[in-house]
Amino acid sequence: MPIDIQGSFYAKIFDKAISLLKDQGNYRYFNQLTHYPSFLPVAHNSALGRDVVIWCSNDYLRMSKHPTVINAMINCVKRYGVGSGGTRNISGTNDIVTALEKRVATLHEKESALIFTSGYVANQGALAALGKIMPNCIVFSDSNNHASIINGIKESKLTKEIFRHNDMEDLEMLLKKYDKDLPKIIVFESVYSMTGDIAHVETICNLAEKYNALTYIDEVHSVGLYGKGGAGISNEKGVHHRINIIQGTFAKAFGVIGGYIAGNANIIDAVRSFAPSFIFTTTLPPGVLAAAISSLEIVNAADDLRLQYKNTIENLKRSLREYSIIFQDEGTHIIPIIIGDAFKARTIAENLMQSGIYIQCINFPTVPRGKEMLRITLSPYHTDQMIEHLSIALSKNLHQ
Repeated sequence: MPIDIQGSFYAKIFDKAISLLKDQGNYRYFNQLTHYPSFLPVAHNSALGRDVVIWCSNDYLRMSKHPTVINAMINCVKRYGVGSGGTRNISGTNDIVTALEKRVATLHEKESALIFTSGYVANQGALAALGKIMPNCIVFSDSNNHASIINGIKESKLTKEIFRHNDMEDLEMLLKKYDKDLPKIIVFESVYSMTGDIAHVETICNLAEKYNALTYIDEVHSVGLYGKGGAGISNEKGVHHRINIIQGTFAKAFGVIGGYIAGNANIIDAVRSFAPSFIFTTTLPPGVLAAAISSLEIVNAADDLRLQYKNTIENLKRSLREYSIIFQDEGTHIIPIIIGDAFKARTIAENLMQSGIYIQCINFPTVPRGKEMLRITLSPYHTDQMIEHLSIALSKNLHQ
């Protein structure tokens, strides 16, 4: 029989941990939403008994609702079943995952690519593997990097240097500390998920070449949205060929699930051979892989949809300014409204939900304490009426 937790000192430990989160305003509540199979960003809130407009989804282009993508998954499931049967090393590599890897490599103009079960796992696994491949490597990491990058570096056990966010002088000062012949890698994001600002990609490439360092860019919030065919910020800036490892995801603009890295063939092969999160994890199901291929093909050719998305973003920003709503504008699709208080941010989010608007408040540890925010992301399918409704409701809640 297992230990009866209820009433024991173990229960007090877990209760205390949860109580502390609630006291700090950092306890996370789930909102029960049923999403509709349409391009419109609307879901049903069963607790309220009404529909709400979604303003915080990472399904940026609503590709999870695209009928062609849905049919690709359905047809693949009918043909191959719902599961992959195990890891690629044990159960074999199917043609679909190989086709997706080739398609990703082509998108980023790289020799090779490797599929992981998520973007988080791709970062964690690839960076951890680098610690086994280059045990004397120094990692230079932006201070605002995602938790998956932080944990991957931690798991690598490599010496790390944290440079101030987007501070190229600080990065160069740290690079100067080390011998040029010592292995080094600079790890950064293209678009930072909470602030929406863009890395100084070209400058980082210049510094990497000057100090003989590899480059590793996380493009999860830019693939599908920026660059030629949605190849990301490094492509838009014309420096993708100077990046050694590009990491991305199918879970955001492509609307499915799964992550990847792309780069030189021998780098990818080495990561494949040393990353525990790849070696010991069951392969993504064939239906998911087929949906990702379908979505990538559609998004790759969807310049008109990217333009529509850009116009919708500008319409929203214009409306927010008209209603005197202060937000951080870094020229990207991520629009943070800093509240600065966990309880206030949650109260505003709850009030907005009552008005038929869903924006999840963002709190610690996703953002630092005192930087709690409402983080707006939209789709090409948010209407002018939806935008005006949001602006009015935000003005009412922020200016009271």
